[in-house]
Formats: sequence, structure tokens, C-alpha cells
Amino acid sequence: MAAFDPWDPAFLADPYPAYAELRARGRVQYFESTNQWLVPRHADVSALLRDRRLGRTYQHRFTHEDFGRTAPPPEHEPFHTLNDHGMLDLEPPDHTRIRRLVSKAFTPRTVERLKPYVSRLAGELVDGLVARGGGDLLTEVAEPLPVAVIAEMLGIPESDRAPLRPWSADICGMYELSPSEDTAAKAVRASNEFSSYLRELIAARRKEPGDELISGMIAAHDGDDDRLTEQELISTAVLLLNAGHEATVNATVNGWWALFRHPDQLAALRADHSLIPSAVEELMRYDTPLQLFERWVLDEIEIDGTVIPRGAEIAMLFGSANHDPAVFASPERLDLTRADNPHISFSAGIHYCIGAPLARIELAASMRALLERAPTLTLAAEPVRKPNFVIRGLEGLSVTV
Repeated sequence: MAAFDPWDPAFLADPYPAYAELRARGRVQYFESTNQWLVPRHADVSALLRDRRLGRTYQHRFTHEDFGRTAPPPEHEPFHTLNDHGMLDLEPPDHTRIRRLVSKAFTPRTVERLKPYVSRLAGELVDGLVARGGGDLLTEVAEPLPVAVIAEMLGIPESDRAPLRPWSADICGMYELSPSEDTAAKAVRASNEFSSYLRELIAARRKEPGDELISGMIAAHDGDDDRLTEQELISTAVLLLNAGHEATVNATVNGWWALFRHPDQLAALRADHSLIPSAVEELMRYDTPLQLFERWVLDEIEIDGTVIPRGAEIAMLFGSANHDPAVFASPERLDLTRADNPHISFSAGIHYCIGAPLARIELAASMRALLERAPTLTLAAEPVRKPNFVIRGLEGLSVTV
């Protein structure tokens, strides 16, 4: 297991050779450092994401003590209250109820109606980058686009949006492996501040409802059917904001960094913009923004003769699954024309990313705007990778035009 070291900068720079070793070693391996069972192959990850013997939580069936786990420290409670009431960390029937309500805002028709707004905003952001002669692609295009879109959908005023990304970054720090106490303290502070802000916004929307998503969820909360509790409402809004831009931001900068390292593929894309849809899928596969997704074992399972007991935790390696040669021909090769591309970057099963259609629209819109309005976009300096494993991204991406 020496090759798999999620705290080693060399591994973080390029984890894919280590994944190849894991896949060659077997279908499941125990990783003592995090007390998790690693699953590196595509077929197993895909199947386990749909396996109801696993869950994102166990608290709908067991207490911490019954499950052989220790309750989180009391000082972390604000983070866990916020996180544990969002649909990503719930199981049926609560997950089903909340997802049904929220999914009304993410129907194909609803998302399709957002296309002109997303395209216009992407164009404006790229025009600004061009006018300045370049800059940081992350902070000037990749970040503001999805933040603005999801904030607009939820009804968060433009003047209130500055703290959204910092709050999200601090909360998402808790999804890394073995987060430090400093990381936990930042997540707790961000959880408190984010929750307080949303309580005030919800109170204002109760008095003056609009046609945005928060008002829609309030109506469901206050109605007679399918009620959302106040905490579910807050947690769902935070989840949508965090998930609505974290993956898209990182997919954008990871993708362009990959394109700059593969000038033949970038040249082909510049010559043929009809490749944009397949390019989005291939870049999501090639350098996966979410590398690992965890599940609890609710009922004993067996993988390739290895019995994994109830109470264990499984870590499904999305980045490894997306490079599995059993599924992807020449997986280490970036191929923007790849037709058969069943990547699992958006997960699968009941927790499949509800915002995947919107993310695809945003990624395609920013790519098209950059290709059309900044046709000579060039890397200005080699980027620094964030010291994270689970959520894979860059500190920035400096470019010239």
C-alpha cells in the first residue's frame, strides 16, 4: 500500500499510477491509516453505489454505540447538524422526500431554460479576462460562474454572495481524510455563519416570497404535504450551494490544466467546437474532481471472498474507477473524441448528482466562451495543486490571452 499515500504531495500531484497498482492488487484492500476498505475498480464502485446494504449514514438504523462507532465531539455539532440533514447524507425515507422536492428545480426543462443566462454570464466573465490580458482562470471565470448560477436559482442577492465560496471551502474541508482540529474549527465557524445567514434569508422570504428555489422550498415546508423542517431547508440550501459549484470549479481548472498539457487535444478542440460535449465528459473522467466517495456497511457484504462486516467504512475510489482499463481503452490517454465514456464522476444510484445536467451546461458554456473569445489562451505559470485528496483542484490557473 506504499504507493497509496493521500497525504504525500507526489501522490496528490498524480495519483493515477498508484491507482493502477491498487487495481492490480485486487478488488478491495484495507487501508489502516483511515480504517477504510478501498475499492478501486469501476465495476465494483458502480455496483456498490447502487447497493442498499451500504449507506451514506447509519443513524436511521443504528446508534453510534450499536454501530461500533464513536459519536463526533460535541464541539463539532454545528457542522454535523448542518451536514447530516442534507440529502447527500440521508437515506430513505427522508432522502426520498427531500430529493423529490428539490428535483423539481432540476428537471431537464428547467435546466434548459437556464442555458441563455449561463452562456451570457460565461461570455461576460471571459470578456473581462480578455480585457485584462489574462489572469487567474479559477477566480475570474471558473469560480464566479457556477456560484452566480446556483445563487441565482436559490435567490441569494448578488450583494450577499462574497462569503459563499469561503464558507463552502471551509465546510468541504471536513470531507477530506482525517481532517485536523483546525479544519474542524473552520468548518464549525462556517456552518454557524452560513446557517445564521440562511435563517435570516428564509425569514425574509416568508414575508415576501419570490419565484426562486428557497421560496419554493419554504412553501413545501409550510404546506400540509411533504414538509421540510427548518433544519432540512437550511441544510438543503447549503448542500446545493456547495455541491452546485465545488465540482464545477475544480472540473474547469483541472480540465484546462489537462488541455494545456496535451496541446494536440487542445488544438483539435479549437479546430472543432462540436467536440465540446465529449470534451466535457472526457475531462471529467481524466482528472476527476471528486476522487473518493464513502459509504457505511449497514449489512455485511462480501467482495471477492473478503467479508466486510457491518460497521466498516468503504471508500470508493472514483478517480481509479475512471481509469480502469477494463472499461476505458487506454485510460491514461486524454481523448476528447472518446465515445464510450461511462465515467462515474457524478456518482450513481439514489445519490447520483442532482445537478449533473446543470454542471454540464456550465462546463460547456465556459469552455465555449473561452474557445471563441480567448482563442489564444495560454498557460502563464505552472499551477500549484491544492493539498487535498478527496476534492481535487488547483490553487489557481494563471493564463494569458
